[in-house]
Amino acid sequence: MKRFIAILFLTIFIFSSTEAHQLLRIPYVFTHFAEHQRQNTHLSFVAFLDLHYMHGSPKDRDYEEDMKLPFKTADKCQSGQPTIFLLPILFTKVIKPLEIRTEVNNIYNDCFFDSGYHSGVWQPPKFC
Repeated sequence: MKRFIAILFLTIFIFSSTEAHQLLRIPYVFTHFAEHQRQNTHLSFVAFLDLHYMHGSPKDRDYEEDMKLPFKTADKCQSGQPTIFLLPILFTKVIKPLEIRTEVNNIYNDCFFDSGYHSGVWQPPKFC
């Protein structure tokens, strides 16, 4: 029963939001072909399809009948279903390693450094 309901809803959705309902007009192709074949007995089915689908829609004496063929007119079906992408949520656990510091922090006072130590950086370049 669930499968039947799912197929029913899918069929209703497809026929209402796409041009698939045009497939219901396929029997009319054969009746219209029979009418054309009565007028011209040498007309093949491929020539009939070429006449009606490959050359646009010329305004001839049976233009209204031609427009009843499937996929000749668009019925302005619009589908406005939003597309939602659900990304899988991944949980990762990052284990931070325990840091053991073994360095000794020495406090230096600038007043104990020789002024020549700092002055070497700010000297102009010398020619050898």
